[in-house]
Amino acid sequence: MSEEFGPNFITVTDEDGNDIELELLDVLEHKGQTYMAFFPAVPEEEADEDSDDYGMVILKSIQENGEELLSTLDSEEELTEVYDLFMELLFQDEDEE
Repeated sequence: MSEEFGPNFITVTDEDGNDIELELLDVLEHKGQTYMAFFPAVPEEEADEDSDDYGMVILKSIQENGEELLSTLDSEEELTEVYDLFMELLFQDEDEE
């Protein structure tokens, strides 16, 4: 993902109505589906990397009534497969630097 325009942030609302700000890490296409990887956008001094609330968030883009929406993944297998692909991409980018 090019960073020449700076990081991208979005705000999503969880099932409890809480707004969560996420920073987009990367996007990939897999089996005809678009997946996006995010990290919670929290100030560095507030980041608790050991917390269950901190970590990579993977969502997929779906079309519903002609609108693009972000959705959670359907299964643990899908999540594991896509997570592994994102990890390959992220480490590949680090190796190229």
